[in-house]
Amino acid sequence: MMGHPYKFEVEKLDAYFGEKKVLNNINMKIRDKAVTAIIGPSGCGKTTLLRCLNRMHEIIPGARVHGKVLFNGVNIYDDEIDPVTIRRKIGMVFQKPNPFPMMSIYENVAIGLKLNGVRERKKLDSAVERALKMANLWDEVKNDLHRSGASLSGGQQQRLCIARALAVEPEAILMDEPCSALDPIATEKIESLIRNLAEEYAVIIVTHNMQQAARVSDFTAFLYLGELIEYGTTKELFENPKNPLTEKYITGRFG
Repeated sequence: MMGHPYKFEVEKLDAYFGEKKVLNNINMKIRDKAVTAIIGPSGCGKTTLLRCLNRMHEIIPGARVHGKVLFNGVNIYDDEIDPVTIRRKIGMVFQKPNPFPMMSIYENVAIGLKLNGVRERKKLDSAVERALKMANLWDEVKNDLHRSGASLSGGQQQRLCIARALAVEPEAILMDEPCSALDPIATEKIESLIRNLAEEYAVIIVTHNMQQAARVSDFTAFLYLGELIEYGTTKELFENPKNPLTEKYITGRFG
């Protein structure tokens, strides 16, 4: 069988900030070419879990991780694994669009390729165009590639950041509440983009918006106080939750 049936396999994952344990014994398998949503109230560990999947958690001083995260069957926390390579293969899009303000639209998308040593203009041009097309932004900016990335609207900036992540040809995309700063029309564009990206990638999205999880994801994980309470197909989790806590949360009778 070609490839690995699961893109990620999380095994006995614990995460800490200093002495404080923020994730407790997380076990989950995440499929390729699907959207997996992570939902749960604020402060329950959603973003931390996301950041553990590409070794971003450990960047924070005092933060550490125990357990395994297998990516294509290989534990990304093995000693010989280079975290920089992992972060390139597993792209990340943050809550607030963060284009590099001093750089043009073109430079924003090309930066990762340049850092990886791609210098040839033709290669850069075609990669930038491909990434902007995949991010549904090309038609809006193709005549203004020299403009500052910061001159775009919020929704366009977020799609620019998605294009930046896609340009280096990752194998998975992590998104931390990618629409929380956006208006409904911009949100709709990002949601349809997420669905398209799942045809090629494993997409994992943290969202506080349950309607969004229901609309865009194939699988949903419900986290509460650092524990994985329930995980399954989105349809099953929303229509027939097995855990009373999950039911309470999704029907809004929480806290």
